[in-house]
Amino acid sequence: MKKRWEFLPEFVYGGTDGAITTFAVVSGVIGASLSSSIVLILGFANLIADGFSMAVSNYLSTKSRNEMLKCKAEARKTALATFIAFLIIGIIPLFSFVVAAITQNDYLIKMQFIYSIFLTGIAMLIIGAIKGRVTKKSKIKSALQTFLIGGTAALLAFIVGYLLRNLG
Repeated sequence: MKKRWEFLPEFVYGGTDGAITTFAVVSGVIGASLSSSIVLILGFANLIADGFSMAVSNYLSTKSRNEMLKCKAEARKTALATFIAFLIIGIIPLFSFVVAAITQNDYLIKMQFIYSIFLTGIAMLIIGAIKGRVTKKSKIKSALQTFLIGGTAALLAFIVGYLLRNLG
């Protein structure tokens, strides 16, 4: 069982942060009443740059800890797990915007933020439930905790975007 969930911390960390930061970008842009193309530009920039930054930070942190403990464990695997989880889960808030841009479907264009909220919320609940299952804690409590943290970050980003919307 240990090997199967060996990278759970990296999955939870990378996936949660990927969804939260990307959705925060989406929320901030929508709050500022900017266009969907800005959502995609800033969203993908965040997805790649922040995912890379987290992976490198994870690598350096793990490597430093291993060197301090004189452990020969492989830091690259934890960094890669963080990056992959960040990308896979982090693209979820952008999915409806990508589909709307490709299809040019009027209904989807109008509803893309609502779909983004829904999909991101589900992703946060699933990440939390997986964490709860593996750690043998309440899946519901863990899912709700993860969901509330992500929702709070998105709400803060939306409010900041809304308050600063007239600067541009």
